[in-house]
Amino acid sequence: MLELQGIPVSPGVAIASALVLDADGYRIPRCIVPASDVDDEFARLRTAVDTVSQQLEQSRLETTATAGRQTGDIFAAQLQMLHDPRLHSELEKRIGEDRQSAAFAVSGVLHNYAAALQKLENPFLADRAQDVLDIERQLLTQLGAVTRQPLHDLNEPVIVLSRMLTPSETAGLNREFVKGFCTEVGGPGGHTAIVAKGLEIPAVVGIGEFLPVIAGADCVIVDGDRGRLIIDPTDEVLENYRQRAEYRRTLAQRLAQQSQLPATTTDGTRISLNANIEFPHETASCLQRGADGIGLYRTEFLYLSSDEEPSEEDHYEAYAEVIKQMNGRPVVIRTLDLGADKMGHGKRSQQENNPFLGLRSIRLSLRNLDLFRPQLRAVLRAAALGDVRVMFPLITTIAELRQARMLLNLVAEDLKEAGVPYRSDLPIGMMVEVPAAVIMLDHFACEVDFFSIGTNDLAQYTLAVDRSNESVADLYQSSDPAVLRLIQASIDVAAQTQTPISVCGEMSSNPARALLLVGMGVRSLSVPPSALPRVKKVIRNVSIEQCEAIAERVCKLESARDVDLYLLDRLSDLAPELVMQ
Repeated sequence: MLELQGIPVSPGVAIASALVLDADGYRIPRCIVPASDVDDEFARLRTAVDTVSQQLEQSRLETTATAGRQTGDIFAAQLQMLHDPRLHSELEKRIGEDRQSAAFAVSGVLHNYAAALQKLENPFLADRAQDVLDIERQLLTQLGAVTRQPLHDLNEPVIVLSRMLTPSETAGLNREFVKGFCTEVGGPGGHTAIVAKGLEIPAVVGIGEFLPVIAGADCVIVDGDRGRLIIDPTDEVLENYRQRAEYRRTLAQRLAQQSQLPATTTDGTRISLNANIEFPHETASCLQRGADGIGLYRTEFLYLSSDEEPSEEDHYEAYAEVIKQMNGRPVVIRTLDLGADKMGHGKRSQQENNPFLGLRSIRLSLRNLDLFRPQLRAVLRAAALGDVRVMFPLITTIAELRQARMLLNLVAEDLKEAGVPYRSDLPIGMMVEVPAAVIMLDHFACEVDFFSIGTNDLAQYTLAVDRSNESVADLYQSSDPAVLRLIQASIDVAAQTQTPISVCGEMSSNPARALLLVGMGVRSLSVPPSALPRVKKVIRNVSIEQCEAIAERVCKLESARDVDLYLLDRLSDLAPELVMQ
């Protein structure tokens, strides 16, 4: 048995035989055509472009219907690439002047484009190399230069293993037979990862080189929850995962029966249980699972799913869709929370050595008002449709918060003068994500209507750990006592100043840690839609007194490991059916 660790990008467990795609890719031999054949090569290229264009449009429509408009727009971006005048100019030069075959010209130009993108230190642009290679493969297929399509005509369950998968390959996976996939390269922000999550296919990427040790008939397990690929599992491990998969299926059925019940403790304390969403289409899942509202509406997809900056109308339509579907339930919209290293629009003034400590989130927005104003205008307009609040990320100083609020007020005045409907009393909140904010939280309480603790970044900045760095991943623990003390300090200030506070980081989606947070005084949690049933179940199984006893004990522990072991032990006593997951 071999167990490999990668990056989990789409949750779930899948077990099947391995389907290994060609690790070496494909190579098109150099081919020079006679001058008399140049016109024929141009005609073949035009036909291939037209066919691929139709296929991409079909992929856009089908993916939009399955996973939402924003995911489908990935293929709209590929269509723009396919019809780029610069691309066609270079292809025409190679075919017309250099007399290259259409296939050789396509392979040369697009492979060079992809190689240039992959060399960039900007992760956003590097991820776009997959889109370029996707277009290359589709054109070469239409030109007859690539004929092997192992993902077609499947008749048995498989786990796809490949160096990489393009977005169109991922969108075209037959979910009846493709139970999951793993790739050697890739990251959580790539289009392949976004499509996989939208289609709910268990996936792990960025494992590193592993294809040479795989045989086509091997049994493999994809653990999309923990980011693991298990090759040739022992009988014991295989049986364990089979039981786990079956238990998850039956547990989900049982938990669905309580989806519309309130998250109320056994002694009658109501906990507000909200959902974190990435895309508008996720609201259906939130409502089905009984979310009280949207506690965190991430807006980054608007910037990552297109080659161009989103317009005010793009923002408004995306927000309005969610607000209308939530039908009066609260929706908290967080403004842009990306680093400059992830933005693919415009030119960078300089390369950042440490993007996590650089120009990102609210800092980036305040430096790019042409980027920030359309989002704020859209939020204010959409807020007229329902119970909407706005939240600023990575606030570190009072000055940052005041500058953001001032800009929001100026935008509101512009809307008023133009006679555009908007909400004038929009509640304003801030993410509590850095120690500096915790230390000054009593001052921030005078400036905002609510707080939301982002445990992911709070742990990262408190422990000085880059959570995307595999070398120090073991040090990244949101249950570290130092992090817990900062969370408790934030809750205490919120109570003293009577400022509503919630926790929206991944910590709150863990049932055992949710018990701890409730014991520390949190009465509002926001979790991924898939975690709603489990967190609701554990809340309905305990009393506030039991949760407070847990928090009292945890505050005396000295390490994250001790905290997690104790919490797991208590979860086993209070909600044993959740532990087997």
